[in-house]
Amino acid sequence: MPELLLDIKGLETQFKTSEGMVHAVNGVSFGLKEGETLGVVGESGCGKSVTMLSVLGLIPSPPGKIVNGEAFFFGRDLLKMNNEEIRHVRGAQIAMIFQDPMTSLNPVLTIGYQLQEPLILHLGMTTQQAQTRSAELLGMVGIPNPKDRLKDYPHQFSGGMRQRVMIAMSLACSPQILIADEPTTALDVTIQAQITDLVKRLRDELGMAIIWITHDLGVVAGLAQRMLVMYGGFIIEEAAVKDLFANPSHPYTIGLIGSLPRIDGKHGRLYSIEGQPPVLFQKPVSCPFAPRCKWAMDRCWKENPTLSPISGEHRVACWVDVKTGRPR
Repeated sequence: MPELLLDIKGLETQFKTSEGMVHAVNGVSFGLKEGETLGVVGESGCGKSVTMLSVLGLIPSPPGKIVNGEAFFFGRDLLKMNNEEIRHVRGAQIAMIFQDPMTSLNPVLTIGYQLQEPLILHLGMTTQQAQTRSAELLGMVGIPNPKDRLKDYPHQFSGGMRQRVMIAMSLACSPQILIADEPTTALDVTIQAQITDLVKRLRDELGMAIIWITHDLGVVAGLAQRMLVMYGGFIIEEAAVKDLFANPSHPYTIGLIGSLPRIDGKHGRLYSIEGQPPVLFQKPVSCPFAPRCKWAMDRCWKENPTLSPISGEHRVACWVDVKTGRPR
């Protein structure tokens, strides 16, 4: 097995609120290999974004707090770094594209200024060098007349173009890892496809590893090699993409895949998962999906299953073999 570029172990993140302590991430462990694209899927509130923000030290504290875990990157634990140390990792070695480019870009600064800042800060470029490189980056992500557009402000770009600018900013320092947090959610379908194709092309050209966070399995199916499925702050299934779609082994994953519309119409009516996601004011001690699961048995209500291998690199956290309906 290749050495891991990023190795997360037992990550736990909590948020103190007026209603109580929210256990957002509950012992997440996974690895990212060099050059790999890893998809992280699950519905809103399952802990996808909080996991990645925790790794980069971007959790607001208070109310957020990382209470346990390790995140090794080139042998150093990111979670133990001080603000100055992690600042030199963010943007330079691990970059992140955020969900909404309009709120991620500063509305009162030109695109050129915002692109040049990380180049001057992390790579020590002069203003002239940074300006030349910024125009190259805009051209790389498909923005016409890049030199002229450096003088424009975010509101002068469309939603898809702003997202391209965010991608250009994230690639400015040639990071080893790119984390994309639902980067196509606010865009229409044709622009989604353009952005996804752009990221695939840049990944192949630059050889960087990608973590793609989404709630849409359709988007990530043609992009990632491996997928994590999250629910209730836990990873409940992990597998290669082809294996996950061919052999989903957790009831929640089966529900997610069944809810995808298909152009061949084989599934008939779309599947819906009954019930609501858990409210995590207490860390689950039983299976968090049990209240919504048609396969739930007594053990599911008493004990939370661990993520265990069922074949090769396919792992699942479920006490039931969904193919037979029998206990594992």
